[in-house]
Amino acid sequence: MNKRRDKTSVSYTQGFMVLSIVVWGLLATTVSVQAQSYPTRPIRFVVPFPPGGSTDTYARIIGGKLGEALGQPVVFDNRAGAGGALGAEIAAKALPDGYTLVLGQDGNLVVGQAVRTKKNYDTLRDFAPISLVVRTPQVFVVNDSSPFKSMKDLVAAAKAKPGALTYATAGVAASSHVIGSFFNIAAGIDTVHVPYKGGMPGMLDLRAGRVHYMITSMVSSLNFARDGRARLLAVTGTKRSHLFPDVPTLGEAGFPGFETTIWHGVLAPAKVPRHVVTRINQEVVKVIAMPDVQKSLQFEGGTASPSTPEEFQVFLREEVSRWEKMVKQTGITVD
Repeated sequence: MNKRRDKTSVSYTQGFMVLSIVVWGLLATTVSVQAQSYPTRPIRFVVPFPPGGSTDTYARIIGGKLGEALGQPVVFDNRAGAGGALGAEIAAKALPDGYTLVLGQDGNLVVGQAVRTKKNYDTLRDFAPISLVVRTPQVFVVNDSSPFKSMKDLVAAAKAKPGALTYATAGVAASSHVIGSFFNIAAGIDTVHVPYKGGMPGMLDLRAGRVHYMITSMVSSLNFARDGRARLLAVTGTKRSHLFPDVPTLGEAGFPGFETTIWHGVLAPAKVPRHVVTRINQEVVKVIAMPDVQKSLQFEGGTASPSTPEEFQVFLREEVSRWEKMVKQTGITVD
């Protein structure tokens, strides 16, 4: 009797093991098929800033090639507002199915989160990092008719007339806003912040003489600087730009401690399937490695910076910590 029970027990166990193997095999096959079939329709690429600025430029350089690699059109959805926070929020709350991506950057994913008392999304919780794309220095730039030939000229004028000079940025809570405030503290000056809905609108007002200087991305100021309509006073990176080797870093201009760069990366809503993250990461990295894409990024003043999703996640955590400390020093808060 016991032997019969033992044999029955073994039979049930073997049957369960066989069934488990079959189920896991089916699951693995399903995931494999999903990975191979994705995507089956157009992908929305949210761009949290208006056309013409750095985020839009990089999105179109990367997005077009990504669509070709994935075999589906990439539809660009420019959602400007709140220093890029509006577009980031839209992407964070989208369905995590792999058909909504966002080109996030330091301003809306890290700096904006550090200054806002009310947060509509959490960068580390609500996004699935896919890959870093590019890093670009910011610049202090003036109109070609400005009397300021250097950062020391600008600071001297600001000290002579506190509160008289104005500076433009891509928006409240943008990284340029924090840099401007941080610089004012370090240089001992008082200048007035004038926020815009992106870098290009600010540059147009700088050209029109409505603001005295601007802190913005290299991309937003590039064409103006190339044809002489604007003058770069300094770059915020650790080294000079390969496009403007005669323009000093802020450190070289006598103001050390401002080594910051704008970075852009591709993200998806949190909880997007892992096979989708892996697939998009593979294609984004391949796109960034293309010679024509590398050339385009360099032409816009950027440095290609591809990464794994895990590397991007670690990078985001480090950036959140760093900018929280800077923001605390400036005292900037936004409701």
